[in-house]
Order: sequence, then structure tokens, then C-alpha cells
Amino acid sequence: MSGTRVSDEVAEEIRRLIVREQLAEGARLPSERDLAERFGASRPMVSQALRMLSLMGLVEIRRGSGAYVLRRPQTMVTASVSLMLDLDHGSVGELAELRLWLETLGAVHAAERQPAISTAEAAGIESALTRLAAATASSSEWIAADTVFHARVVAAGANSYLAAVYESVHTAVLGYEYRHWVHTEAEPAWLSPGTAPAQLDLHQAIYQAVIQRDADAARAAVLRHHAAMLDHLAAARGMAAGRSPERPPGRPSGRGQAP
Repeated sequence: MSGTRVSDEVAEEIRRLIVREQLAEGARLPSERDLAERFGASRPMVSQALRMLSLMGLVEIRRGSGAYVLRRPQTMVTASVSLMLDLDHGSVGELAELRLWLETLGAVHAAERQPAISTAEAAGIESALTRLAAATASSSEWIAADTVFHARVVAAGANSYLAAVYESVHTAVLGYEYRHWVHTEAEPAWLSPGTAPAQLDLHQAIYQAVIQRDADAARAAVLRHHAAMLDHLAAARGMAAGRSPERPPGRPSGRGQAP
């Protein structure tokens, strides 16, 4: 198998390991050497897998210490979604559109919930936003914080199946968006520090809409974030192909509006 496929498989094995052994948040994962022996892979492949998991907000890599569980993954449909994307790379636009619909449902439900989301849930979203604001100097930390933020917003919709499907779809989109970076260490231009304020504003708008129980504002804020994400996916496609990026299908329009 190609190096990309091997590291993807190892990442999936590590996700299963976290779930199967019920590793708690903050738990230390086995060393890269141990993981390589356990999964029959090289240490470079394990290192790439851990980097991808760190971008997904599942693992935190601490230099000189190892990798730690940042949060436990949802694995309900991850494998099937990833397989579909591998078979048809052109479907990434449709997958991004599905992500939009799922996150919109989660955010709107969170804003409309009766009774309102709990103090702990609100604090969790705010904590994720604070972490995002503090991560502007590190691209990898930013991506991890971004993933945690959106996962908590959707989870606040209080439907565990929606949260699981959303995370599986988001994981597949994220894997596509940053795969080139993980395997070449060529950081995407859209992660430059100068872009952080505008991206942070997109997340602040989602948070405010949910906290203020404004479903219409939540729907609009998620759609604005989706538009920015489509630009990033287009750039990722161009980087992977070594040419100027083309915008993937699914650009917000009347058809792209979430229900």
C-alpha cells in the first residue's frame, strides 16, 4: 500500500485503540515504537498518523513526552465515509455540503433547545473558543482547537447520533484538507498567522448565536464558515495536484443552504 494509505490505516487503528481500551482524556498513548510494533508499521508512518490525529483534535503531541488523548473519537461511520471519499475524490464537495447540513442542524438545535443548553455545555463551547483564540501562533494547535470547537457546538444539539455522524464526516473532510501537509510538511497558506483574526470572527459568530439562542443567526454563521472552508478545500486540491486550485462543488447557494 502507499505511504498515505498506511498512515491512514494506522490512524484508524489508533482511534480504535482509544475507544477499545477506553483511554480517558489526558491518558498517554503507547510510544511510537510500541505503536509501530503493535500495528506492523514503520515509525515514520506512526508519526504521520499521530500528526493527522492531532489535527483532528483527538491527540495532543507533547515534545519530549509523547502523545496524549485530547478527546475520545466518534467512530460510528468514519471508515465507510473515508472509503467513499477514497474511491471518488470528486465527492469531497458533496461531503463538505453534508458537513454543512449536519453542523447547521446541531447549531440550530443547540440554539432552540428547551430547556436551554446547560451551563457546562456553554462553558465547554466557550472554553474551546478561548483555546482557539490562544492557538493563533501554531497552525497545528489551531486546527485541533477548531475541531474541538465545532464538535462541541454540534454536541450541544443533544443528539448523540447526529454528533457521531458529524464527527465522522468532519474527520474525512479534515483528512482530505490537510493530507498534503501531513505527508510533505508543506503548511497551507490559509494557516498563516495573518488569517487568524478573520477566521476567529467566524467562530465567535457561531458561539454568540448559540448562546443567545438565535437559530437564524446560527444558521447564517455556520454557512459563512462553510464558505471559507470550501476555499480551503479548493486550495488543498490545487496543492495536491501541483496546480492552481479549483473550487470544489458545494459552494453556498440556494442549493447549499442547510435545512
